[in-house]
Amino acid sequence: MSEGQADVGTAVRQVLGDSLSYLNAAALRVAVRFGVADALADGPRSIAEIAQRARVPAGPLGRVLRLLGTRGVFRVGPDDIVHPTVASGLLRSDSPLPLRDAVLLFTDQMYWLPSGRLDEAVRDDGTVFGELFGAQFFQYLTTDTERARLVDRAMTTMSMTEQTAIVAAYDFPERGTVVDVAGGQGGFLRTILTAHPGLRGVLFDRAEVLAGHVLADTATEGRYEIVTGDFLESVPAGADIYVLKRIVHDKSESEARAILRTVRAAMSEDSRLLVVDAVVPQGESPSPSLALADVLMLAVFEGRERDEAEYRELLAGENLKLSRIVPTQAALSIIEAVSV
Repeated sequence: MSEGQADVGTAVRQVLGDSLSYLNAAALRVAVRFGVADALADGPRSIAEIAQRARVPAGPLGRVLRLLGTRGVFRVGPDDIVHPTVASGLLRSDSPLPLRDAVLLFTDQMYWLPSGRLDEAVRDDGTVFGELFGAQFFQYLTTDTERARLVDRAMTTMSMTEQTAIVAAYDFPERGTVVDVAGGQGGFLRTILTAHPGLRGVLFDRAEVLAGHVLADTATEGRYEIVTGDFLESVPAGADIYVLKRIVHDKSESEARAILRTVRAAMSEDSRLLVVDAVVPQGESPSPSLALADVLMLAVFEGRERDEAEYRELLAGENLKLSRIVPTQAALSIIEAVSV
């Protein structure tokens, strides 16, 4: 076989494999739904044992696990014994870094169905989520409590993978107040306050989200406040630092501007705003994970990943000046802005 023929063969396998890669996500959801990783907590088990524990037929489950074996999620031997891996450990319910909820969210119909109509999103420059679910993503969550809780849990998990690196990258002041706007359950704010014992923090979000906050810790005792509200209406005023972590990128242009406008109104002359999101590199291709995230914004949300110039323009429209971008060891950067 010539080199050219080999290249064509590789390309054919890639194209056809990518065309069916949605089955990898579906298989991963099966493994999480039926607790396969938990079944392997004490060591390898047969497919039959795992199926019995999950109360599903062994034949279909085994076919799915063999597919996941080709992806390295599990290791399946010729004797139908399933062995745990580093990846499967992340799917266990007792994992220190539990990715179960993230997998369940990313393979939920909220993500799955709009992504299946990506061609329409490209044609119409916007997601079909509202057509499918009767409202756009975040508005829909106000009507579906179970899925809203799943989103909160998944985002908490995602934050766990990146918050230490982000806090380490930025020169927070020794004293002052940090407001984490739409800060979820407070994991990121807790990391900030733990690393900087002279700071005080305000966790700002909806009441139903704040009910599960994680700030009650000896390292943060007496240095935090819980405030409920709507970031489209107002946020606590006069703080030294405002944080918008993973907030701007998944909002429509108009809603992103409205959030920035509200925060700007609360800022003093000396306040700083930290928009913590990915920044698309200028003059080079984005990483595969960033490119994937950007298409997700198109398919499911109303947002987009932005480059430096786009962030500068977005901020300027709300009387904010981009002062610098601080890279981190995580996938996100810190876009620092001040009032003008």
